Amino acid sequence: MDIRNIIRNVPDFPIKGIQFKDITTLLKDKEAFRYCVDQITQHCKGLNIDYIAGIEARGFIIGAPVAYSLDVGFIPIRKGGRLPYKVEKITYQLEYGESIVEIHQDAFQKGNRIMVVDDLLATGGTTLAVFQLIERLGGVVVGADFIIELEMLQGREKLKNYPVFSLVKYKI
Repeated sequence: MDIRNIIRNVPDFPIKGIQFKDITTLLKDKEAFRYCVDQITQHCKGLNIDYIAGIEARGFIIGAPVAYSLDVGFIPIRKGGRLPYKVEKITYQLEYGESIVEIHQDAFQKGNRIMVVDDLLATGGTTLAVFQLIERLGGVVVGADFIIELEMLQGREKLKNYPVFSLVKYKI
C-alpha cells in the first residue's frame, strides 16, 4: 500500500516554511491504519520485545495496537508533568528551546527489551532522549519504528547506534 498518497501535507504549519505531515487522514482510513499497525507489528516480530513504548501523543495511537498485536505491554512516554507516579525524566534540546519527556520509574524491569514507536522521525532529538531514559532505568532499547521519516532532517544519524525502521521516507 502506498500510504504516501493518504498522508496529508499541510503547508506552513505550525510555522511558515514547514510542510507538516498530517496522519489524521491515514488514521481515519481503516485499511491504511491497519496496514501501518500490521507492518510495524511484522517488523517487531522475532525481536523478543517485552514492551512497546509510545511517545506522546501519536506514538500512543500507533504503539498501543502494535503492543496488543504482539501480546506485550505498552509504556506511555509523556511530556513533563503528566504522569501521576514517580518518574524518571530527561530534559533535551529542541531547535527553539528545551523539552522534557518522562516515564514511570516502575514502567519495566531491568533487562526488559523495549521498542519505541512514534508516528514521525524528524531530527531524532525526542527519540534519542527516550532511548536515554529507557537505558537509564536499565532497559534494553531494541530500536525505533516510525510511520514517516523526514530524511532531510537526518534524525537517523542521531540514532545511528540503534536500529531504525520507517514505512515511508520523504527526502524534502
